[in-house]
Amino acid sequence: MLLTISTTHQSATDLGYLLHKHPDRCQTFPLSFGKAHVFYPEANEQACACCLLLDVDPVGLVRGKGNWKDGLLDQYVNDRPFVASSLLSVAISQVFGSALSGKSKDRAELVDVEIPLTARIDVLPVRGGPNSSATEMLERMFGPLGYTINAKRHPLDEEFPEWGESPYYSVELEQSTTIARLLQHLYVLIPVFDGKKHYYFGADEVEKLLSKGESWLGDHPERATITRRYLSKRQSLVRQALARLVEEEATAPDDEQATDEASTPQAERELSLHEQRLGAVMAAIRSSGAKRVVDLGCGEGKLLRELLADSQFTEILGMDVSVRSLEIAHRRLKLDRLPERQRERIRLVHGALTYRDERLANFDAAAVVEVIEHLDPPRLAAFERVVFQHAKPRTVVLTTPNREYNVVWESLPVGEMRHSDHRFEWTRAEFEEWAGGVAERFGYRVRYLPVGPEEAEVGAPSQMAVFELQNG
Repeated sequence: MLLTISTTHQSATDLGYLLHKHPDRCQTFPLSFGKAHVFYPEANEQACACCLLLDVDPVGLVRGKGNWKDGLLDQYVNDRPFVASSLLSVAISQVFGSALSGKSKDRAELVDVEIPLTARIDVLPVRGGPNSSATEMLERMFGPLGYTINAKRHPLDEEFPEWGESPYYSVELEQSTTIARLLQHLYVLIPVFDGKKHYYFGADEVEKLLSKGESWLGDHPERATITRRYLSKRQSLVRQALARLVEEEATAPDDEQATDEASTPQAERELSLHEQRLGAVMAAIRSSGAKRVVDLGCGEGKLLRELLADSQFTEILGMDVSVRSLEIAHRRLKLDRLPERQRERIRLVHGALTYRDERLANFDAAAVVEVIEHLDPPRLAAFERVVFQHAKPRTVVLTTPNREYNVVWESLPVGEMRHSDHRFEWTRAEFEEWAGGVAERFGYRVRYLPVGPEEAEVGAPSQMAVFELQNG
């Protein structure tokens, strides 16, 4: 099997530094199932191509292993030496390990730079399944990641065309991206197409999947399919991986969780609690007259998207402690494709809400949506000083769950919180006591609003406080 990575980046030979393999040398690396050869068929200032060729030993591959389901003959008569599979992922990890991790000793400044890259896989087994063709399968997997896909299908035997087409394709993927991101996509997705991992694996495979997919897999529309196929349908591992991939809003019981939601017309569905929450926050910020707004704990950019769509807001800042969430927000908001004037309105920054940050100063309004319950209670005092004493926006709109409402959800065990990362959940009285104390200490006045459908005895599922600076 052969993987070719090429670029027309200037200078193109920087590819050798990024991959940590010298263009002037042909190198060979021993693997448990054979050998990997790296060579450059082309290397000049205008174009550079690096090839990873696997020489698989079919006898060495199965020696001492008894996990072949199709009989003894299948151990030696199979397509393993010729098709891209988990073998290629292992080779990528071992041969291009530094590049896969986003490291380059001699070209560190290029590691995070998106350059024009083409990856060609010869050959990839693609079986679309009962409801989609092979080309649709390729588009479903690589399309959402931004690749232009060219695929050529090979016949079973060129001398006997009547035998029909094979499931094997030569696939070319093109995109301007980083080397690390390209290799991470290939590492995860190649075994997804093949579905025959060559080695026994356990729980550590979940860690491999998450480490290579942490910046993109959680936002991929086919994440469930990818996870299931990558983990060879081991349901316990699949459930574990998906639970860690899915964002908080998708797993919390206060969001839309009806299993038949996808089949219900949008106009007939009630707004989810999350949509109601964003609507309430947006209404409060609009009515404050704010033009410069910061979203503290912006997550994957749902509120930022609403703010960006409203011309009232001339400057928007999103801050989050999670780099992965910021990367997803960057993609969701399509910041690279925005017109220049739109792009100038918004920034994303990495930071924590318990440390003073000069970048947060001079904003008209701050949104803190379902964030404080993720802070350890001893850190709340630091959060208060950062937001209300140092940043000191004229308006702060803050929401948090109402613990009293938890009894309404039959699926939530008694005494448990809505999310495993919540450090606390307050009753309405506890929230008002805390918010009132904050307002008094830092010179704000505060009012309280329910968010979501109210129940007579337990209130609404979320509670919102709107702080307004008294001398603002």
